[in-house]
Amino acid sequence: MASQEEILRDERFSRVTRDPRFWEIPEEEYKVKVDKRFRSMFHDKKFKLKYTVDKRGRPVNFSTVEDLRNFYAVSDSDSELSESDSKAHTGKKAKKKKAKPKGKADA
Repeated sequence: MASQEEILRDERFSRVTRDPRFWEIPEEEYKVKVDKRFRSMFHDKKFKLKYTVDKRGRPVNFSTVEDLRNFYAVSDSDSELSESDSKAHTGKKAKKKKAKPKGKADA
């Protein structure tokens, strides 16, 4: 059997290395990022189904949660950004609340 390098040296297959159709997709791109609103689908019993057989009738010992982990990635960066945004919004609300009572005292 020919090695990978020998195959790529063959001029019939040399364009495969330059053609983007044959490149592997990085995991960050093919997994859909799920933010904190949808994290419950990994833990909730509604989303957990236990398969006993696959589509061809063979016995299987895995659940849908394992399938979900293959297709979805939990985005930590979005949750950190949303937490910092929520802190900023609460800070602005607190400042506005402080400003309103002073205005009421003057009136």
